[in-house]
Amino acid sequence: MKLSIAPFVCCFLLSPALADDAGGLKKDTAPPPAHALEDGYRGTENARIMTVEQAKTMHDGATISLRGNLIEDQGGDKFIFRDKTGSIHTLIPLAVFDGRTVEPDQMISINGSLDAKMQPPVVRVTMIQK
Repeated sequence: MKLSIAPFVCCFLLSPALADDAGGLKKDTAPPPAHALEDGYRGTENARIMTVEQAKTMHDGATISLRGNLIEDQGGDKFIFRDKTGSIHTLIPLAVFDGRTVEPDQMISINGSLDAKMQPPVVRVTMIQK
C-alpha cells in the first residue's frame, strides 16, 4: 500500500512547480536600447526580414517577418514589438509561444500578417523564433 501512495503524492508536489512556467513574455530584464538591436540573433541568415518602418507601409493582410524584441506585455495577447526603426503592436496568442519564455533583452524573429485596418496597425503573429 505504501508503494502505491508515493507516486500519487509526488504528482501533487510537482504539479505546482511545473505550472509556474506557462510561457509568454518574462518581465525580469529590460530591453536593450534601440541602437543595440543589430546583435544577438542567431538563426537562418537567408530569411527575408523587414523593418517595422517598412511593415507599417505594407497593405492589409501582407505577410510580415520582423526581427527585434518584445518590449511590453499589454495584457491578454497584446504585445509591443520593437526593432531599430520603431515599434508596432502585435497580437500573439499563448499557443504561439508554445511554452517558451521570451525576455525583453532577447532578439527574436516573428512572422505573421499585417492588420492595417486597425489603428494603429497590428501584426497578427503566427510564429516566434528565438
